[in-house]
Amino acid sequence: MADLLYDLLTTPGQSTSRTPADASALEYLTSLASQPLSSLSSGEPQALAQASHGLLLSLQALSKKSHKQIIESALHHATLRSTLPALAASTAELRNSIPKLDSEAVRFSTTYNKSSDSHVLARRRKALLLSRNVERLVDVLELPTLLSSAISTVPPNYSSALDLNGHIRRLHSIYPNSPLVSSISAQADEAMRTMAANLILSLKAPGLKLAASLRTISWLRRVLPDLEAASSSPVAGQDSQERVLGALFLVCRLATLMTMLEALEPLRELADQEKSRQAAMASNGSWSGGQQTERYLKRYIEIFREQSFAIVSMFRSIFPTATAMASDGPATQNIDPLEPMPSALATFPLYLVDMLLETLRIYLPAVKDQAARDSLLTQVLYCAGSLGRLGGDFGLFLATLDVGVEAEEEWVEVVKRHRALAGRLESIVGEQKKGG
Repeated sequence: MADLLYDLLTTPGQSTSRTPADASALEYLTSLASQPLSSLSSGEPQALAQASHGLLLSLQALSKKSHKQIIESALHHATLRSTLPALAASTAELRNSIPKLDSEAVRFSTTYNKSSDSHVLARRRKALLLSRNVERLVDVLELPTLLSSAISTVPPNYSSALDLNGHIRRLHSIYPNSPLVSSISAQADEAMRTMAANLILSLKAPGLKLAASLRTISWLRRVLPDLEAASSSPVAGQDSQERVLGALFLVCRLATLMTMLEALEPLRELADQEKSRQAAMASNGSWSGGQQTERYLKRYIEIFREQSFAIVSMFRSIFPTATAMASDGPATQNIDPLEPMPSALATFPLYLVDMLLETLRIYLPAVKDQAARDSLLTQVLYCAGSLGRLGGDFGLFLATLDVGVEAEEEWVEVVKRHRALAGRLESIVGEQKKGG
């Protein structure tokens, strides 16, 4: 019944297409068919008016409360006409790109596999390795700075500097092809050259003692092999290194001695002036001066005696092996001319004696006072005896001095007195030893 009513109420155009019936309309028509005609004519219009009014109020309340959302929803729905075709086109494009994306993913996984030899992966592995070992690299990079700080501090810490240099040498031997380690090794070589220069300067100190000399030479013994390894022409053998150190020590101490003697320059100038006046007054033979020359020679011999004894005694204490080779003489050595050169101590005392005798030849004739000459000759004999205790007695060389015919008798008398005094001192010392 409700279906027939629904068909009658539909428009003629809609009846031809036969649209599906609305469930709400069918339910309403069913309720109408079940009611009597009197109730339909009297109560149904009022019920419809009330329902319509209620719906109107609900729509008004909804529009007042949600009109903005409704307007925005309407606008968004208006854009669906253009958005949906664009979404369909994009979806089709994505569907067509999936095979290409799949092939690229397969190519990427094949190219950048862990077992592949890609330079990009190698560079990334190197970067990761660098990131994990950055603290170790920083420690290695700080080694030259620590080495320079140990050398330049006051007082310098040469022991720590040598330990750091040894650590750098070990790193260089383990990683000889590393540019970083090679650069650090080059900086360490420069620092060790600076340390060697500082040690050599310390050997030239005027008041150098035996303990300081031993420490300095021991440090140089550790520095020299590293410097030779870094140089292009290393000296082979420990004996050669000892000869180099011995010669270096004597050269430094000789430079100190020459500096101290050069400090006597004002006295030497006065002695030269007296020598010039003596040459001018030689014609009349009335020269009786020489006081300034005596002062210069006394001070010169005093410095020479102290420093020469200190140099030779320290050398014998620091280099006992070289001293033993020098004292053995050529009788116990091979006569092969290709043998290594002897110790520098073999010729160093001769150089010192020649320097002293040359000064005496120049300035001693200017001293005419006999007491002054005797005092100077006695001082020279004491100097010869001082070096004689170390194997460098040059008393016989004094006979080669040409200081005038009248001075030969003075030499003889001075030598006699000196020997007599030396004999008495030896007897006194011997008696004291027997009594003790």
